[in-house]
Amino acid sequence: MSAVFEIEHLIRPMRERDIAGVLRIEKLSYEFPWTAGIFHDCLQAGYSCWVHESAGQVSGYYVLMIGPGEAHMLNVAVSPDWRGQGLGRDLVLHAIDGSRDHHAHLLFLEVRPTNEAARKLYFDLGFEDIGKRKDYYPAQEGREDAHVMRLIL
Repeated sequence: MSAVFEIEHLIRPMRERDIAGVLRIEKLSYEFPWTAGIFHDCLQAGYSCWVHESAGQVSGYYVLMIGPGEAHMLNVAVSPDWRGQGLGRDLVLHAIDGSRDHHAHLLFLEVRPTNEAARKLYFDLGFEDIGKRKDYYPAQEGREDAHVMRLIL
């Protein structure tokens, strides 16, 4: 007889006390991570900030800025321990639903050309490339362009 363990997963609003867990993932995910102050400012500004919680721990998050008629995904990441299990897809789908709930007609995001896994996910979810932002991201050797992607909601 084998035991089956279920892990509880939920997506919930980010709280100040989540920032330490979010920062841990941010630092593991990005060479030039956001600071605690940036996440704090996003919460204070009223941006739509959400965490994915698995087994009581922050396993992913996203930050979404919503304005009249459109939304902009500013940041999204999943803990390396949880990658490849659909959490990133769940977070982006949650952001899409939240954008629609706030009557946005368009959802924008930027992504590094070298982030092939993210680009594949966004294409699979219906996003399209609409342009580039030159020298958008810091990189070890100067700056890296960003692909601007859009989803028509």
